[in-house]
Amino acid sequence: MSEQAELIIGGKSYNFPILVGTENEKAIDIGKLRDTTGCITYDVGYKNTGVTKSAITYLDGEQGILSYRGYPIEQLAEKSNFLEVAYLLIYGELPTKAQYAEFDKRIDDHSMIHEDVKTILDGFPSYSHPMGVLSSLICSLTAFYPESLNPNASEKVINDSIIRLIAKMPTMVAWAYKKSKGRPVNYPIRSLEYCSNFMHMMFANPTEIYEVDPVVSDALNKLLILHADHEQNCSTSTVRIVGSSMASLYGSISAGINALWGPLHGGANQEVIEMLDAIMADGGDTKKWIAKAKDKNDSFRLMGFGHRVYKNFDPRARIIKKACDDILEKLGVNDPVLSIAKELEEAALKDEYFVERKLYPNVDFYSGIIYRALGIPTNMFTVMFALGRLPGWIAQWKELRETKEPIGRPRQVYVGHNSRNYVPMESR
Repeated sequence: MSEQAELIIGGKSYNFPILVGTENEKAIDIGKLRDTTGCITYDVGYKNTGVTKSAITYLDGEQGILSYRGYPIEQLAEKSNFLEVAYLLIYGELPTKAQYAEFDKRIDDHSMIHEDVKTILDGFPSYSHPMGVLSSLICSLTAFYPESLNPNASEKVINDSIIRLIAKMPTMVAWAYKKSKGRPVNYPIRSLEYCSNFMHMMFANPTEIYEVDPVVSDALNKLLILHADHEQNCSTSTVRIVGSSMASLYGSISAGINALWGPLHGGANQEVIEMLDAIMADGGDTKKWIAKAKDKNDSFRLMGFGHRVYKNFDPRARIIKKACDDILEKLGVNDPVLSIAKELEEAALKDEYFVERKLYPNVDFYSGIIYRALGIPTNMFTVMFALGRLPGWIAQWKELRETKEPIGRPRQVYVGHNSRNYVPMESR
C-alpha cells in the first residue's frame, strides 16, 4: 500500500494518497478533498500547491540544483547552445545531428515576418514599453495564422506554430527595440546563427552585417539557456492556466509575457541596474549602501542578491559569472556603474553578513551587468528574459495539451458580507 496522509476534521479521519516524483519529491494528492470533506486548502500565492505533474524541469532550491529533462544546467550551458536546449525542452530529448539540422533550417525559413506586422508596429508610439509591444505582436500571429487557434489541431499544425514562434520571436524583440529608438528595422539574415542574427537585427546599420564577437555570442547563448525554463513560476503557470482554457499557443505565450513584465518576476535584472544607477548618482560609495542593506531599520535592500527559491546558491549565477567577467574583459567596457557592481559583488561574497544569510549574487545580478555591457537598454532587459524563457513556455503549453489537463479553476475562502437585502437608492 502506498504512503498515505491523514487529515482529521471535526474528529473524523480522512486519508489521501502521497505522490512521489522521480527525484523523491512528495505531494499530498488532495484532488478529492472538497468532495470527501467539504473543505478546500488555503494557500496564498500557491507556495505549497502542486498544480501539475511535469517532466520538463527539476529544481531543488535547497541543494541549488536545476536540470532540464534530467540534464544538469551546468552541462547544457557549457556544451550546448540555445536552439539545441529549446529542442530538448519542447520535444523531450536532445536532437540527433539530422534532427538539429532540420530544426535549425526550419527556424531560418520562418524568421521573416509578414510585412503587415510593421503596420501594427507603426501604430505604437515610440515611447511604448517594448514588453507591451512584444506581447501584442506575439498575439497578432493568431490573425496571420488562424489555423493556430485550434490547440487540438494536427501535430503538423502545432509544430508549425512552435517553429514560427521560435523563429519570429528574435525578429519581434529586435523590432520592438528599434521602434523604441525610432529607427528602421533590420531583417534577419539566414546565414547567421540564432544569437548572432539577433544581435545583427538589434544593432546593425541597415546596410551592414553586424560582426558579433564570439565571446558575446557565447555569453548570450548561455544567458538564454539559463533562462529557458524554471519550473512552475508566475509566468509559466500563467501560460499553463491560460492554455488550460484551450487558448492558442500564441495567446497563451502573450499572456506569459505580460506576467513576466511585473517587477517582482522578470523585472529583477532591470532593478539591479536601476539600483546601481542610484548608487552612482549618490556618489558611488558602495560601503554606505552595503551598510544600509545590513540595517534592519532601513528599507533599502540589494537587488540581485539571494533568491526566493534557491536557499543555498543560484546555480545559474555560477555559470554566468564567468561569462560576465569574460565580456567585461573582452569588450574593455569603461563604465563606472559596472565598477560599482563588481565592488558590491566582491563585498557580498566576502562579508560575513551576506555569507551567513546566503545572499549570493544571483543570475539577475550578472545578466543585468551583461546586458548593460552589450548596450542593451534597461527597458529591454525583461524582453531579453522573455526571449530566453520562450522554449520553456512552449514546452509547458505542449505538455499541458498532451496530458489533457482540465481547465484551471482555483478556489477561494469568501470573507465578504453575509446575505443582505437590496435597498433602493432613494432610501440609502
